[in-house]
Amino acid sequence: MRPAAPITRVEASAFVVPTEGPEADGTLTWDHTTLVVAEVTAGGVTGLGYTYAHRCVPALVRETLAPAVLGLDALDVAAAYEAMARAGRNLGRPGLASMALSAVDVALWDLKGRLLDLPLVKLLGQVRASVAAYGSGGFTNYPAARLQEQLASWVAQGLTAVKMKVGADPEADPERVRAARAAIGPEAALVVDANGAHTAQRALAQAARFAEAGVTWFEEPVSSQDVDGLRLVRTRAPAGMEIAAGEYAWDLEAFRRLLEAGAVDVMQPDATRCGGVTGFLRAAHLCEAFGVPVSAHTAPTLHTSLCCAVGQARHVEYFHDHARLEALLFDGARIPVGGVLRPDPSRPGLGFELERADAARFAV
Repeated sequence: MRPAAPITRVEASAFVVPTEGPEADGTLTWDHTTLVVAEVTAGGVTGLGYTYAHRCVPALVRETLAPAVLGLDALDVAAAYEAMARAGRNLGRPGLASMALSAVDVALWDLKGRLLDLPLVKLLGQVRASVAAYGSGGFTNYPAARLQEQLASWVAQGLTAVKMKVGADPEADPERVRAARAAIGPEAALVVDANGAHTAQRALAQAARFAEAGVTWFEEPVSSQDVDGLRLVRTRAPAGMEIAAGEYAWDLEAFRRLLEAGAVDVMQPDATRCGGVTGFLRAAHLCEAFGVPVSAHTAPTLHTSLCCAVGQARHVEYFHDHARLEALLFDGARIPVGGVLRPDPSRPGLGFELERADAARFAV
């Protein structure tokens, strides 16, 4: 039996990486992505975790979460998770506190895999050797030519589904969707994401127009906080069009509300937000009880291993910003081959390392 490995160090750092240019969805615009990396050390070994959040998150990790887990056995990840949840109680679970907890939980699972010399997917219990990826980008401020080029490039790489943003200009969106369909051809699945930009009535009107171009998935047609609106859209959407949400579910209660309301056809947990590996798995088990499939939201390098260990996982979002950043800063970033993502069986834990020299220029 392996001896206990008490946690001796918890640290976090933030890296702000400019996007290739201004980007926009149905409700926001941005020009950078902030990566927060958590590091947890025990037994002379360090595990890495990450989230996409704000540069203030490392302070939450150092000041609130680290004291709660220092000295705990690194193999007892569940105990560390509960300790962090208690420590952050008065900060409020949704939002930044949950992102901080998520990054440290991921680092703890990565550390456990490294201590046991096992890939995380084997530690969790591998269900499949690979998981499908779908290309995601198609920002609302892209000119038509850029939109078509990006989506078509993913199909050319073997991805069988692509997603584009809608909602910023509802009147222009049907034409944008038709342009996207023309670029990707008739076989690839076309998905749209409004990021909660619409009312339920507007979303239903848009869904009918999108269905003419063969759109099979409408993500967050209304805000995820509007559970009744999501349910209404789901029950009245065109035949063959699934309604997806869940990226802003921060805890099990939020997932339960969506599931009990019958508000989604597909749930989108995000391990960088919903409590790391622990939170993702708990959400996936809850979805399984309701018979709802799971599609991981963004962070493809992290979600590859998780979705290969979840029976009802459908695919992973190969989001443009995160795929670019992870390839830039991580040795071992997962890249689709033949339309699928595969964990690296030769590396313990999550199988990636921070490229510190490359990351240093983005540190804050």
